[in-house]
Amino acid sequence: MAENFMTDIVKEVHNLIKEIKDERKKYLREGENRHGQLQNAVILHDKAKKAYEKTFREAEKSQESYIKADADINLSRAEVEKARIFSNAKNQLCEEAKTNYADQLQKTNEIQRVHFFEAMPQIFQNIQDMDERRISCFQNFLKQFADIQKQVIPIINKCLEGIVVAAKTVDAKQDSKLVIERFKTGFSPPEDLPFEDLSNIKSTENNTNSQQIPTVKVETVRGSVSSGKPKKRHGLFGIFVSKHASDDYKDDFSDLPPAQRKKKLQQKVDQIQVALQQESAARDGLLKMKQVYETNRGLGDPESVEGQLYEQEQKLDNLQAELQKYQGYLADADISTLTPVVQKKVHNSLNLSDNALSRSASESCVINAKNFKISTPETSHGSYHSQDDINSDMTVQPNEDIYASPDPEFENIDDFDDANNVPLPPIGTAKALYAFDGQSEGSVWMEENEDLLVIEVDQGDGWTRVRKNTSEEGFVPTSYIETSINQSDC
Repeated sequence: MAENFMTDIVKEVHNLIKEIKDERKKYLREGENRHGQLQNAVILHDKAKKAYEKTFREAEKSQESYIKADADINLSRAEVEKARIFSNAKNQLCEEAKTNYADQLQKTNEIQRVHFFEAMPQIFQNIQDMDERRISCFQNFLKQFADIQKQVIPIINKCLEGIVVAAKTVDAKQDSKLVIERFKTGFSPPEDLPFEDLSNIKSTENNTNSQQIPTVKVETVRGSVSSGKPKKRHGLFGIFVSKHASDDYKDDFSDLPPAQRKKKLQQKVDQIQVALQQESAARDGLLKMKQVYETNRGLGDPESVEGQLYEQEQKLDNLQAELQKYQGYLADADISTLTPVVQKKVHNSLNLSDNALSRSASESCVINAKNFKISTPETSHGSYHSQDDINSDMTVQPNEDIYASPDPEFENIDDFDDANNVPLPPIGTAKALYAFDGQSEGSVWMEENEDLLVIEVDQGDGWTRVRKNTSEEGFVPTSYIETSINQSDC
């Protein structure tokens, strides 16, 4: 519709307006010229009339003076003759002025007649015809506008019918399966917790005193683990946003969950295969071109294609090597899965006391969506746990199922910390660049240029946890603040 309006209507309207403006200016200028000619003729007529009146009065006076001089017996003949000659001269001037006046009067009347009976009516008629033509053109434009709309209405109706058909094909069950398939991690559920016989506590303590307790080091990607119990992000903070939205993946995607890793590796293999087909087609084209050049030297030099063929062969070799590499990664991903047995072995090998066990369970269950590593004597390579469908840090107690969904009734469970919980220490400072109302769940309001303490850095979902001077804590948009993280906490 827009293209048809521009080509068939808007462009023509612009041309018509320009043409009408130019034509109207021409008619108005012609009318002004005609009016100026009439005014000049009237002025000349008035001048000729005044000159005639002046010479007529002078001729009358000179005639009267001559009659008086001729009747006066005291004047000489020469003086009377002089008065007669002067009177005749004035009469002659009067006749000439009378003739000029008559000629100018005739010209003025003719110009006036042409002005009011021919020129101006023709100009007004031209203006009227111009305006009627403008109206007719806009009438046609309205018809074209309606025709264009009528041509598009069937297309719109067809699109609406397609929308209805597409709406009928929406399947809630299938959509749910697609979401599950996209975000499933592939982790296996944990095994049952073992029974601990407290009757053997003395022997356990003796073994514990005789052996040095290994340290458990919990690391996160961004180094934001603090001494207190990490609070869970809940509510609307990135539940439906993948932690892996960034492109900072490893080459083999080993930092992803098993199911997501297999999916990424399969996509990579498919991309490389498509690239191989394209490069093979390009190489075949160069080979045919070389054959044509060898058959007919006049078309080109076959050696000029050798360099391009060499480059294509190098690209194909690199793609083949990369394909084999990712196919190997994919084969490893099919047989390698992370199970809770590793956690169980680590837990049993540590054999900590009740207090140490409680603290280690609280700290070791911080699940980061990108990377979670426990360094122990038995697991030198570290074990990685990832949860791609929930973009949040979760706190799991020893008897909890880490794969169970949080109960909506207890979404604010971070407000019910135990009495021994210590407020998280700040890891840096921040300054508010803009004001934030903090109306969403779990967020906190702030004013522009307000000084804040950073409690937890952005985990990739665009939110940073801060503490106000009033000890109130919550999440604020990372783009709304300017942070300065302590180097010791990074």
